[in-house]
Amino acid sequence: MTPVAWMVAVGLTGWAALAALGGAAVNPEATFGLAAPLVSVVCSWLVTARIHAVDPARVTGAMVVALGAKAILFAAYVVVMVRGIGVRPVPFALSFAGFFIALYAMEAYFLRQLFAGPGRSVYRE
Repeated sequence: MTPVAWMVAVGLTGWAALAALGGAAVNPEATFGLAAPLVSVVCSWLVTARIHAVDPARVTGAMVVALGAKAILFAAYVVVMVRGIGVRPVPFALSFAGFFIALYAMEAYFLRQLFAGPGRSVYRE
């Protein structure tokens, strides 16, 4: 499976587990908590992988610009969800933080593999 497929699969599996265990106590907040981190990590992975394929020297600069843009977009997203849509803050914040951490940890793992190069181990031997 590709990194994007793994990230989507893990995100949706986590959401399904939360929905099954928590039911109405966590939904729709868990859905909204998954949406932004999943879209963000998939987009950032696709852009970073494409830039790395074309010009690896530009990756760091692009990632710094993306970090600033994502910080602004996430802040706006949280405000819109809590004040505009009216989701319950605690389940939303917990699901958002959990999915954010899990999905960005996955992206970090895949980035480490990407930067190591094909056929090279990312672990010291």
